[in-house]
Amino acid sequence: MGQTIVEKIIAHNVGRESVKPGDIVTVKVDRVMVDDIMISFIISKFEEMGFTKLWDPDKVVMIYDHFVPASQADDTRAFRAGDAFAKKHGMKNVHRSDGICHQLMTEAGYVKPGDVVFGTDSHTTTYGCVGAFSTGIGYTEMAGILGTGELWLKVPESIKVTIQGTLPEGVTSKDVILTVIGDLTAAGATYQSLEFCGDTIDAMSVASRMTMSNMAIEAGAKCCVFTPDEKTAEYCGITLDDFQKSLKGDADAVYAREMTYKAENFVRVMALPSQVDKIRPVKDVEGTEINQVFIGSCTNGRLEDLQRAAAVLKGKHVAPFVKCIVTPASRKVYREALADGTIETLAEAGCMITHPGCGLCCGRAGGILTDGERVVATNNRNFLGRMGTSKVEIYLASPVTAAMCAVEGKIV
Repeated sequence: MGQTIVEKIIAHNVGRESVKPGDIVTVKVDRVMVDDIMISFIISKFEEMGFTKLWDPDKVVMIYDHFVPASQADDTRAFRAGDAFAKKHGMKNVHRSDGICHQLMTEAGYVKPGDVVFGTDSHTTTYGCVGAFSTGIGYTEMAGILGTGELWLKVPESIKVTIQGTLPEGVTSKDVILTVIGDLTAAGATYQSLEFCGDTIDAMSVASRMTMSNMAIEAGAKCCVFTPDEKTAEYCGITLDDFQKSLKGDADAVYAREMTYKAENFVRVMALPSQVDKIRPVKDVEGTEINQVFIGSCTNGRLEDLQRAAAVLKGKHVAPFVKCIVTPASRKVYREALADGTIETLAEAGCMITHPGCGLCCGRAGGILTDGERVVATNNRNFLGRMGTSKVEIYLASPVTAAMCAVEGKIV
């Protein structure tokens, strides 16, 4: 019997010829990501468990991104605790405000096709864009990994999503994943792996695939995987080995569900307040006045996202009384956008460019909103209270749609 991508990754990791959904296995962890929100809790649990050293300091990546710049007096406590822990245990992979954790994990080469990776953030599913098994865990599980290098998991079932054809002009991978989430519902892929394939997917950049794997968790998915290809190899700076080349779903693999789409049927969509699976075509809410636009986050803060927004805004200006905030996903993205003129175009159009970080997306700093305000945002969640008070309305969209709305001051 054939295997899905995630079954191949897990079987390879545990040294078996095959595994099947429902199997309980203990995996050897290739890399972990610890973010600043969880650092203090992880340290406490690590010490409570009696560990005195890390299983492998070089496989641990610590990233300060949610609390930077610090917006509350207590935020810096996490930095002090993290720095002391890193020094004590000889950790070298510490990123202090270099960018958003999920961007850095692939951009800096920490994750490769076929790896098994865990992170203390739900959007750790992002790394499936390069063909890795990656998922979010809590601080207790992370403390256990730091001491042992292992974690048990249940092999997930897989949902195969095939998309063929060419996407219409102005429709992006954000519209694709929002549509799929709307069809699945927010719990429709719970503890399952989303496996994307088809020539539409093949034509996408790694950055576009990253947007989709990032949001897989919004359908409840345990992970999301794409077959590694030459784009993946170039992005990761590697040559694919035989195992990595084999990471594609077999023709006789068993899937819990199969979904098929024609690319030309996709349209620009939004997730309406306040559910991520409340998906509607943009035209259905056209004319709704807005107060703010946010372009950025680990979902849509990459260079191609900023370039698409800049293409819309070039020669135009953000509408009066609308704040348009742009947050590159990393320092590298920021520098690239500076070098090619993207930042200049955005700034001339009246956008506010911020330092890379998670602040606005997680409702801590950098443009949070108040009662009765509406925002069109390119991030991944529109829950009540996510970007300000519980009376803020959040509409999730692509950078193309967001930029169009910024110019008009309303949803268009």
